[in-house]
Amino acid sequence: MVSIGERITQLRKQKGWSQDELAKRIESSRVMIGKYERSDNSPSIEVIVKLAKAFDVSVDFLLGEGQNANFDKEMVKRLDQVESLPDQEKKRIFDYMDLIIRDYKTKTAYS
Repeated sequence: MVSIGERITQLRKQKGWSQDELAKRIESSRVMIGKYERSDNSPSIEVIVKLAKAFDVSVDFLLGEGQNANFDKEMVKRLDQVESLPDQEKKRIFDYMDLIIRDYKTKTAYS
């Protein structure tokens, strides 16, 4: 399981930000970002919310806990949109997803 410090580091590097840039975005200091990343300190709830907003991810994703922990914000938005569709439309989407998954599994099994 990835710690919150490791997750912060991964997300920061994906964005191409320095610790100083991230600190400015969440109104903190580079020293504190370093402590969070090394797991020397745990961020407060307020800081976790600021980090999630800065990275454009859910708090669940950032913490690695909860129902949506494995999904970034884009995936959660899409899942919410699918959930609001009529059953017939959901079935069409699931059928298409099943085809893609089946084709991928077949492709990887024979490669």
